[in-house]
Amino acid sequence: MRRLTFEDRGEEFDEEEDEVSVEETFTIDCRLEEAFAIDECSLELSIAKATNEYELARKKIATFINASESSEIVFTRNATEAINLVAYSWGLSNLNPEDEVMLTIAEHHSAIVPWQVVAQKTGAILKYVSLTGDEAPDTAKLREMLSRKTKIVVIHHVSNMLASVLPIREIVGWAHDVGAKVLVDACQSVPHMVVDVQSLNADFLVASSHKMCGPTGIGFLYGKSELLFAMPPFLGGGEMISDVYLDHSTYAEPPSRFEAGTPAIGEAIGLGAAIDYLSEIGMQKIHDYEVELSNYLYESLLSVPNIRIYGPKPSQTVSRAALCSFNIEDIHPTDIATFLDQQVCLSKRKWSPAVVV
Repeated sequence: MRRLTFEDRGEEFDEEEDEVSVEETFTIDCRLEEAFAIDECSLELSIAKATNEYELARKKIATFINASESSEIVFTRNATEAINLVAYSWGLSNLNPEDEVMLTIAEHHSAIVPWQVVAQKTGAILKYVSLTGDEAPDTAKLREMLSRKTKIVVIHHVSNMLASVLPIREIVGWAHDVGAKVLVDACQSVPHMVVDVQSLNADFLVASSHKMCGPTGIGFLYGKSELLFAMPPFLGGGEMISDVYLDHSTYAEPPSRFEAGTPAIGEAIGLGAAIDYLSEIGMQKIHDYEVELSNYLYESLLSVPNIRIYGPKPSQTVSRAALCSFNIEDIHPTDIATFLDQQVCLSKRKWSPAVVV
């Protein structure tokens, strides 16, 4: 094992080189090995190579969701942090007492809690849209509730509980008509269908790597350039600065402004590899196949006695994602999940309610 000497702003220290273990997901191993390979002649070259791969992953995300430029992509630890970034950076700077934040009761609590905190700090009011009789968010009611008091709409593209797919482009248009911004939780749509942020015209959009066949511990925020440039930093330190003085600091331009500290380089490269994998198959092909599987799953579950499937029924006019949340009368969900796991090695997840009403 050879020893490496690092220089950090004039201070030298030795560190033993350790073997790096990386998940074997698609070509992630190879990408990381290339990016982090230590050349006996030039450690600096390896660092440059890792940086290039990191920024290449950003460009892949931008292309994948059709962002105007890669600088509109901010790496975060996950989608939850991305939502918090918008809530704290944009929300605290733009919300005033009596301003309204619009959500639906079907939002994931990661999309609700940050805005609750910001509302407590700013005096803003949270407004919730209820469900229709078909158990889908009532978009007609949402449109009716929008007003000049509405400053931002926080809404999912696909519900992780109800499987409902919302008409984001139309919702964005309604919100913009009253001067409101729109933050889209796209965690359940980006990995499963074609998502074009320019077509949707959303102001902000978030997604997570681990739902896209990528590593855990990384996600991203898409934000329109003019909005990101106007937002203050979310966290301080590291590469988010331009210059540091004793009494103040100046900040880097986006996206660096929002990426404080040492970045998750390996995870970002892994996410880029996952995007390569999904892109090679084709998102429209993935979506079409999932629609077929979804309809089969829904119809097959209906044959189970005493079952209760949540969310809208699939039809020619109703879009439903490829997931089903259900209960069976008098059987605990954990028992069902354990049984299915034992029979078919099914991965189970304990769902939390989006909101208690």
